[in-house]
Amino acid sequence: MPKRSVVRLIADERAMLIDLIAVGAAPARTQTHARILLKADQSPAGPAWGDARIAAALEVGERTVARVRARWAAHGLDDALHRRPPQRVYHRRLDGAGEAHLIALACSAPPAGQERWTLRLLANKLVEAQVVAGIAPNTVRATLKKTCSSRG
Repeated sequence: MPKRSVVRLIADERAMLIDLIAVGAAPARTQTHARILLKADQSPAGPAWGDARIAAALEVGERTVARVRARWAAHGLDDALHRRPPQRVYHRRLDGAGEAHLIALACSAPPAGQERWTLRLLANKLVEAQVVAGIAPNTVRATLKKTCSSRG
């Protein structure tokens, strides 16, 4: 089966990849992808190794080698080396006012019959007070953890 994504590096790209590996300051994933591209190089200066040989030499999967080659062919050198930024947009459940309400609630006396506030009680109280439509106890934990408030 012929390769759809043939890597042919120009001299400048090849020199940049060699320097990136030689310095050793780049993340390990970036260095591994640089090594994959250098070994897969089909230009006259490159070794033109096959996917199985590259995978065995660099201790990565053949699918990783194929994916790096495909990203190089589709998007260029920079995209093949570095991670793509996440496409998902994360919306915060609690804004500043919601966090202030949570902290005030956590610092107040616990409800009758309870010795202390639990994360689940705090989450339920925020929903009852219509601060948020719904919130997980773990989100309450993370919010309280990042604040400098003392609940005791």
